[in-house]
Amino acid sequence: MLIHIDLPLRPCAVSARSISVCIQPASMFTDILINATTYENRIALMENGSLREFYIDRPAQKGLIGNIYLGRVVRVLPGIDAAFIDIGLERTGFLYVDEAVYALADSYRHLHSEYQKQLGLPGEFPHGLTIDKIVREGQEILVQIAKEPIGSKGARLTCNITLPCRNLVYMPLTDHIGISRKIEDEATRQLLRDRIEELRPPGAGFIMRTVAENTCNEELEADMEFLLLLWDEILAKSKKAAAPDRIYKDLDIILRTVRDFFTDNINEVVTDNREVYEQLVSYAKSFIPHLENKISYYNDDLPLFERYGIEADINSALDKKVWLRSGGYIIIEPTEALTVIDVNTGRYVHASDLAATIFRTNMEAVQEIARQLRLRNIGGIIIIDFIDMESEEERQELGRAFEEAMSEDKSKINILKLSEFGLVQMTRKRLSESITQMMCEPCCYCGGDGMLKSRRTISHEIFRKISRDARKIGGSHVTIKVNPKIADMLLHEETHSIRHLENETGKRFTIVPVPELHVKRYDIIWNQ
Repeated sequence: MLIHIDLPLRPCAVSARSISVCIQPASMFTDILINATTYENRIALMENGSLREFYIDRPAQKGLIGNIYLGRVVRVLPGIDAAFIDIGLERTGFLYVDEAVYALADSYRHLHSEYQKQLGLPGEFPHGLTIDKIVREGQEILVQIAKEPIGSKGARLTCNITLPCRNLVYMPLTDHIGISRKIEDEATRQLLRDRIEELRPPGAGFIMRTVAENTCNEELEADMEFLLLLWDEILAKSKKAAAPDRIYKDLDIILRTVRDFFTDNINEVVTDNREVYEQLVSYAKSFIPHLENKISYYNDDLPLFERYGIEADINSALDKKVWLRSGGYIIIEPTEALTVIDVNTGRYVHASDLAATIFRTNMEAVQEIARQLRLRNIGGIIIIDFIDMESEEERQELGRAFEEAMSEDKSKINILKLSEFGLVQMTRKRLSESITQMMCEPCCYCGGDGMLKSRRTISHEIFRKISRDARKIGGSHVTIKVNPKIADMLLHEETHSIRHLENETGKRFTIVPVPELHVKRYDIIWNQ
């Protein structure tokens, strides 16, 4: 069930863990393109005509980040300081102790300080507790999805509920004032912090987003009022619900995108769906009337994403190899544990010398790698193997260039210094599935391994099976039905082995190509 509030629309609800990642630099994107259909919504964030980030939302694969649930604790595991929570999804979510402690925050924070002293309690809420001291099996608990289920892992949950609007992020369980990390000037940060302190109710935690830097107090107060009422509604709903139950549903991807990215620096927002266009215009009239003229409806025979060359970019984002303009290329290899990126000179040869070729290839790769990480939404541990450079000065320049290129990424990133082997080790936080996980599935042939038995290996497997069974099965003729690729191998490169096996078994072989057979499948038919 959803919460319905009779108030003017104020888009509110993103991830509990997206406080920082949803706070955008004001000049990151220049165009927002929205392709909306009944079966999927696709968002392209463009920068100077180049695709930088891509999001997709399908009815069968609904995004869950930011949704709030009344869950039930099904298992407490002190060994890993975590609990598994049933929130009504296919797999239980998991709640780490650092996120579970916020479940105590509301009650502790509202205790009078003298009463806290009498009880021997800390100022706001206790830290250093183990998971079994915070939750118990069977307990009902209010949680928010911080990270979507990925692969076989369930959703990551938090009790630190956050409710964002366009200008502010409300944190009902913390008494904290934060300023977007994209606002770097310390004097400006302090002025904004003072504004929030003056406007907020006592004890209410807020983070001011980048877009709110020049927002008037009246608009900030309106956001605060809405968020406070929304939280009251969520609490009221949770008290009436029976776990597991969804208490609050996040906005759809289109409204989230407009709320988080549509700023004065955006040149244009274009959509090919009339209904979405009217929805966006209505939103702009209510909240950002000065940007209404930047919203346009695309109506042309040529699809929107093809017009802007986005379809080609999306397809290339699913490939392992990415070509550079110079003729060099990078290879992106995701594994279970980490993602490996390899840089190669390819066809590029600089006119002067090898060192110049290597340096320029690496420098070009820096920009493309930064783009691909965002576009593909690659997260976790990432190892980048740049081409070895002997010059320490060039190595340092490469490291600085890569850090600068990654500075535009909204995700939390940690980059280590370029190693002596030319390797860059980094981590990138990801809250949802990568583009490959969203748009691809394991190969029905190899099962996702990415490798198949070679034709020769399969041929020899057939030989061994025939040698094993020939003595037990009579007859003088054997029909071997195989994929045409295997048939070609048997009839040409393995002809001598076939003849030797015929002499050894005293049987004559007939090879029959069958296109319908998978390359690793075969049938051996023994004829009398």
